[in-house]
Amino acid sequence: MRHSDSSDLELDPSSALHPSIAEEAQDLIMSSDNDAIPAPPARLAARFSKSSNMRRKSSAASSRRNSLTSHQSSRSSRSAHGGPQSTHIAQHLRRASIIESRKARLADRAAHAEQVRLRAALAKAAPRASTSSEERALAAKQARERFLAQVAANCAEEVKRAKKVAEETREKKAAELVRLKEDMLERSAEAERRRSLLQQNQRRPRTVTLPSVEEAKIVTRIWTPKNDIEAAKVIQQAWRNRKRRRIVSDFQELGLTLENVQKTSFEDVGGLFSQEKVLESTTKLLKLYGLQDEEADGPGESAPARTFLSAFLVLGHPAQVFSKEGEQEKELIEKAKNLLLILDPIISNSSTWPSAARLELLAEMYASFQTAFTAWKDRDCSALVDMMLAQFVELDAIWQSVKNDKDGHVAEDYREGIQHNQTLLLARIKRLAGADRAMKIVREAIGRSRRANRRKKPLGDVRPRATSHPTVGASGPSLTPIEASVSDTASETLANRKAAPLLPDNRTIMHELAINKEYRIDIKPRTDMRNNVIQAVSDKMRQGFESEFSDLFVIAMAETIREKLLSLVVPGKSLHTLISESLDTTMIANQVKMGAFSYQQFFSFMNSLLPKICAPVRDAEVKALAQDESEDPIEQLARLNYVIDLLSIDHANFTLQMNAPMLLKEATSYEQRCFANVYGNGQLHRASQWWLRAKRKAEEEVARRSTGNNAAAPLRVTRDKIYMQGLTDLAVAVTESQEVDVPETLELDRSRLSRMRRDIHRMVVISAILLTAKNLMRRDVRSQWKEQGQRMWDLPFEDAQTFIAAIESRYALPPTTKTQLSGTIERILLDGRNRQVTHPVVKVLLQKIKSHVHARLSASSADERVKAASMASQVLSSGGLPEFVVQIGALVEELQKVADVDREAHGKWYDDVVEAVTRDEATGA
Repeated sequence: MRHSDSSDLELDPSSALHPSIAEEAQDLIMSSDNDAIPAPPARLAARFSKSSNMRRKSSAASSRRNSLTSHQSSRSSRSAHGGPQSTHIAQHLRRASIIESRKARLADRAAHAEQVRLRAALAKAAPRASTSSEERALAAKQARERFLAQVAANCAEEVKRAKKVAEETREKKAAELVRLKEDMLERSAEAERRRSLLQQNQRRPRTVTLPSVEEAKIVTRIWTPKNDIEAAKVIQQAWRNRKRRRIVSDFQELGLTLENVQKTSFEDVGGLFSQEKVLESTTKLLKLYGLQDEEADGPGESAPARTFLSAFLVLGHPAQVFSKEGEQEKELIEKAKNLLLILDPIISNSSTWPSAARLELLAEMYASFQTAFTAWKDRDCSALVDMMLAQFVELDAIWQSVKNDKDGHVAEDYREGIQHNQTLLLARIKRLAGADRAMKIVREAIGRSRRANRRKKPLGDVRPRATSHPTVGASGPSLTPIEASVSDTASETLANRKAAPLLPDNRTIMHELAINKEYRIDIKPRTDMRNNVIQAVSDKMRQGFESEFSDLFVIAMAETIREKLLSLVVPGKSLHTLISESLDTTMIANQVKMGAFSYQQFFSFMNSLLPKICAPVRDAEVKALAQDESEDPIEQLARLNYVIDLLSIDHANFTLQMNAPMLLKEATSYEQRCFANVYGNGQLHRASQWWLRAKRKAEEEVARRSTGNNAAAPLRVTRDKIYMQGLTDLAVAVTESQEVDVPETLELDRSRLSRMRRDIHRMVVISAILLTAKNLMRRDVRSQWKEQGQRMWDLPFEDAQTFIAAIESRYALPPTTKTQLSGTIERILLDGRNRQVTHPVVKVLLQKIKSHVHARLSASSADERVKAASMASQVLSSGGLPEFVVQIGALVEELQKVADVDREAHGKWYDDVVEAVTRDEATGA
């Protein structure tokens, strides 16, 4: 019989078999399930008696029906069921049922997969209902991450602090354990020594009583050396013991105990420690206990002794030694305390030599203190060097300003004091930084200071080509440029230009020249102001050209340019004649009237004329004017006026430079004549009120500081102190100066005083921010953050984050410190925006600047001024203003010059003011 293959799986049994055959097959299957099958013969039963799990399972690739066993079982089935036809029908029915079940399962799986696909497509295509929950989840996640980061940072700080406390506790316990062991060892050694002495002195018990005569014959045993070597050893040991006791006793005779150091003043202790006897005794003590090398000799031999003696200063006078109490300072105090606690019992018990363990512990404590002291000194050394460098540079700046004054003998008064103080400062800098490095940094600092103070000269030749060496007559200077004379109609249009003249008046120039011998008219602020005025005039000209008076505006502008150019050339020269003839007002008026005036020819003439008049340094501006011509004649006229204004300033500066020596001789008398013309002999009301306020404030200050009779305090207030008090109040403030605040005698310095107030205001705000940051970061307040201060100087007082970013450009800020600093900066900037002083740090800094400026201005003699200048850096740095030492020094120097010029020119008016104030006080009393 042929076996079926895999193609039979695709057949449908119900269509392949006759219905009657199928029914018979079904009956056979049912009967085979219920009726008992007769047992096969023994030979066949043995063949099928194997376990079913040994047979291979059916698979899709290899069917059970295709195997040899399938053939055998099918033969068995045929023989059992009576024939091949019934067996074939049963197989087809079984195959059909299997196929149907598999088709049903596959259909269910396909339906389920389709449902899943449809649900996924619907979910994907459906719009999202709301993203608020996701946003909240994301925000919660970010908040959680920030919180975890903050917790991690706090935990890190806590762990660090806990580790430090644990380490300190461990060290203390170890030191205590070592101390207890040492005490036990000492006690054991002492007990052993007493026991040995007792055994040596104990008498041998006698068994027989000797007569009294024989007892008297007993002689004390005397030790005798065996040989000379043993005797030498004994003598050397005795000599060494005596030498040790002598070194310890010499140190004890100094009285260097912590109690005595605390009772003595800091200056006296410092003088004691600098004595040669104290250093020598301390050096011997350190060598005795092995804390210093025995062979150490030379200039640095006393350095370890000074370091050791510093422990007494650190514990006895911490306020004078340390500028602040930080972590490093606390560690140094702890190390010094441990060192003295270990050393004190060793020195007290000098009769016995300490054990090796105690000496080792002493060496460890000394090394620990020396390391901490060196670290603190290195950090503090840089601040001290910077401070002394600033003092050295300040003294050099004073010398540079007075060295050329031979007539008043000011240089002779200052020279000795400046030289003495600079010598002391240079010696200290060498001791801290080394000789070679000290000379290098001093030279660099002086070079930078002199370059900064030197007047910046313009590059190129500034002498105008069409000028000669002008002179000034005895009647006084005449530097004001000739004002344009125009018709009545055009004069109203040019009122703006006359209201804001290009150059300051003669009185202002003479006053500025008396204060600064190198004074030159600044171009930038004048040109900025002039551009605005020219723009206003151009707008007026545009309106005029559109009206019926356009001809008058052309004539007025030509006349103004003519007069300016004539003031730049020498009368009688060819250029003067050329300008007078080419820019004749009558000729230009006729051309305008006839309609023959040409702007192109006018500008061409100017382009050819200006290079012959200007200074070589202005060639670029003149060339740019000629090459970049504007199609708008009014705009070209504005540019032409701008260039002519630059030439006018150059001409005025050159004239000022050539005639400065003669002008300085007449400066005082000229100011007196001008002041008399303005005020005459009338009463100066503002000056009287200003003097009265300064007098009362000076008297209150002297009365507050006086320790004696306060009633006599006003008698000690001199006129100089009153004047300097009033001048300091005018300059050192943060609010805008009012007109009633400035006396008539200082009217010319109103803009200078306003500038000083703006600078002081910015100084105290920036210094308050830097000082707060240093304190929060536990940095030395004397350290100079010049780079950060310079960045903050140009920042507006608006956003605190910009100031924090300037600090973070060099120093990393922890999150807690940054948050705290941000809040403080916001409060300080609020004062800065409102020009007020409410924050306590700003108040303190402003008062320190005012006290320092007043103290330096009130110094009467040259020695006092030199001393105040040499201590300026130290005073300001310790007060939290190390970044602005140079600026404050320049402000004091400028105020000193203002005071000298003012009192010299207005001395007799001040006498009248003082007399009037005194008379009013007497009348009021």
